Amino acid sequence: MTETFYPQYDELYVVSDLHMGGRPGFQILKESRRLAGFIRWVGDQNPAGQVGLVLNGDVIDSLAEDINGYIAGEAPVKTITRIIDDPAFVPVWSALADFVGKPGRSLIIIIGNHDLELALPAVQRTVEKRLAGDSAEARGRIYFSTSGAGFTCQVGASRIFCIHGNEEDSWNLVDYEPLLCLARDSNAGLAFDPDKWEPNAGTRLVKDIMNTIKPKFAWIDLLKPETQAAVGVLAVLDPGQVSKISRGIPILWEKVKGTLKLEGLLSTDETAVINPAGAQDLVLDSLLGPHLLSSVKTARSRPPGSVDEMLLKAELSLDKPGHYARSEETLGWGQLIWDRLTGVNKAEALRRALMDWLRGDKTFELTDRDETFTGVTAKVGAGVDFIITGHTHLERAIEVDARRCYFNCGTWIRLLKFSEEMLASADTFKKIYDVLIDGSMVAIDQAVTVSGEPFVLNQTSAVRIRTDAGSVVGELLHIEGTDPLTHKIVKQFRR
Repeated sequence: MTETFYPQYDELYVVSDLHMGGRPGFQILKESRRLAGFIRWVGDQNPAGQVGLVLNGDVIDSLAEDINGYIAGEAPVKTITRIIDDPAFVPVWSALADFVGKPGRSLIIIIGNHDLELALPAVQRTVEKRLAGDSAEARGRIYFSTSGAGFTCQVGASRIFCIHGNEEDSWNLVDYEPLLCLARDSNAGLAFDPDKWEPNAGTRLVKDIMNTIKPKFAWIDLLKPETQAAVGVLAVLDPGQVSKISRGIPILWEKVKGTLKLEGLLSTDETAVINPAGAQDLVLDSLLGPHLLSSVKTARSRPPGSVDEMLLKAELSLDKPGHYARSEETLGWGQLIWDRLTGVNKAEALRRALMDWLRGDKTFELTDRDETFTGVTAKVGAGVDFIITGHTHLERAIEVDARRCYFNCGTWIRLLKFSEEMLASADTFKKIYDVLIDGSMVAIDQAVTVSGEPFVLNQTSAVRIRTDAGSVVGELLHIEGTDPLTHKIVKQFRR
């Protein structure tokens, strides 16, 4: 075997996107006890061998905490301590402490885009102290990867590369240089300077906008896909909430702008629409889809053209520099849509819209080569046999070529998915519609479909890489139950 300087394991387990954080009622990690049980189970595997457990980013979620600004730079130890001591998460940290207390076990913590505080020395020391106490041996089994480089190791003759995946998401790119400066300042005894940290667009979206929506609709960041189903549902249920998104970081406007460009209806300087009436029809068709748009046209006639033109111009002005501060003057795309929906039953309008938004959707397909897959695999060398990401919360198991395999190890938070059964009729959709209107986490957890299945997907995922009879095997696992804990192999690649 070729000599390697990377850590060598007999078995490697990878989980991602635990999102420990937030107050009761807004915590999106549901299966804490199951996660704790899984960690203890991993610690018991291959007692005489070397076993690694990778937490592949977004381990904690500081954006769900009550912090000033976009990173807990003022009181990072207070933030991480609150999360560790939260009764909902104590079982997980206790299990991690037991794990690192065992010889031959290694815990690798990779940074994501919701847990940037893990790059700060004081936070790392706090985690080490909580997990290892005064044991130098146990502390030596904890590794942090917080520079954006990911983590690489060997299992048998195969090389594994783990990285969170936000590096290929233009909304959630992390600038590691200023993060390093914050860590250096902390070590040097300098006070936190918020001017040295510029949050990315995704962080702003979560902190400034999504967090203001969650008190009313706790499901907003649990529903997939986000930019169609989640934002679309808001557009029908509560147009004012959508206007927050279109004002703060104009997701909908970017979609609209692209549509207008393709049809030649937007001027070259993007400040004027050549044919306002035609543009609005095109945009409504794009956002609503044919099922709902047909209902709208049947329910009522089109409002006067002068009103359409006024609303469209108001929304277009949102894209002009410096206009966001005056955005309350406009009605927002959501309000415009609902004005056009007057006379259409809201539940039925939403059901028909979802039928269009989700037609052909591949969000939950195990082999869908999404943007994270495409971006990460393009930047990994041919010598890496297994590539493992997280970030999207969507599990993947893809054979890249004859040698290489790709996994996304999904998430442990609540996930919501609209099924064909839910959307089949007004009656089958009624239960779910009532849950969405209620908006609370309690209602979400208790919700069942017509067939009695939970609305929250019972899907907690992990990736395992192990040696077996001279081969290296990569597996996507579903972890199920709590006591007893069980696992199911969803997909397996043998190399």
